[in-house]
Formats: sequence, structure tokens, C-alpha cells
Amino acid sequence: MSSADVLGSHRVVPVVVLDDAGAADDLGAALVAGGLPVAEVTFRTPGAAAVLARMAARPELLVGAGTVITAAQVDLAHQAGARFVVSPGLSAAVVRRCQELDLTVIPGVSTASEIIAALDLGLETVKLFPAEACGGLPTVKALAAAFPQVRFVPTGGITVDSAPAYLAHPAVRAVGGSWMVAPDLLAAGRWDEVTARSEAAVRLATPTSALTGAPS
Repeated sequence: MSSADVLGSHRVVPVVVLDDAGAADDLGAALVAGGLPVAEVTFRTPGAAAVLARMAARPELLVGAGTVITAAQVDLAHQAGARFVVSPGLSAAVVRRCQELDLTVIPGVSTASEIIAALDLGLETVKLFPAEACGGLPTVKALAAAFPQVRFVPTGGITVDSAPAYLAHPAVRAVGGSWMVAPDLLAAGRWDEVTARSEAAVRLATPTSALTGAPS
């Protein structure tokens, strides 16, 4: 399936770092209440697969796995119920394993050569990472000019203030960000604030007709 098929109208993807599966239900409920029923659970903590599985058990939530860097992690994510996989870099082994499992994969790139490698693997949606550190929106514009068929999911350093400019560019499929699921909010159990920030994220990411049907 393509990223457009999986992500649908979701143009902001909360990037979650959470090790406590016991908090997964509250987090999922907060995102749903905020109208942002999507999450990328990063495989940066020992409990990430358990968190992903708990969140994926909610049928109204679209949950993927992030920071996936090995084919073995792809299998773990798939078993936990991930609907998509995001990687910080471009690994042919990760991409091919996802393709074998019919699992949408969005690999990380930061150069033209990596985009060409992604195209060679049959992909046209990539994660620009780390977006702000590798040039931000000017980099998106430059790469999009060279690769008009490619759609980008910039992630890394993006904030509620910078997200709208990215989302206004027609080559940007979505952005990934952690401001609505910041680790300090999750640690403190501030679910009302997660909901409020999610609502605000939805407002700044209203889908546009320019992206409807855009290649993914």
C-alpha cells in the first residue's frame, strides 16, 4: 500500500518516545480526543513494541513504528500491529522486508543520491531527516525541483511554528513532530495538554486539494 492509502488525510504524525506500555491507552485516548488518531512509536526504548501493540489494539488509531533500522525490527513491528514503518535512513534490507510483508515503509533521506536509491527500490515517499538540521524547507524545495515525483515527510526539529510552512509546500505529504507528545508531557501524564496540542496540530494541517490524489 502507498503512504497516501495508509496515512489518508493525516498530515501531522506525532512521533512518540514512550517506554511505559501502561500509559499507551491514555496516550491513544488523548490523540483520538484531539482528532489526531495517528502515531509513530519509535523503537528507541525497550518497551516500544509493547507500547505499539497496546496502541494498535485501538481500531480508531493508525499506528506505525519509527526508528526501524533492521529487518528484524520490521518483523517485530509487524507482529505488534504496525501499519507503517519509518526509518531514519535508507536500508535496502528494511525496505525489502517491508515490501515482502506489504507494509508501507517511509525511509529517511537527506541527499539526492539517497532519493535515487529509494526510487530504485520502488518508493516515491521519503522522510527528510533530520529536516531542520539538513536545511529545512529550502532543502525540500531544492530536492522537489529535481524529483517532482517524490513526496516528502520532513521530520526532525519541526515545531508547531515551523510546520505550517512545510505543509504549504505541495511536495510535502506530511510532517512528523513531537511537540504534541513531548516526553515531559507523557511522563507527567498531562493527557489534556496532549489533546489540546493535537487539536491545534489538526487545525494547522487541514488537507488541501493540491495533495488529494498526489503521488505517494
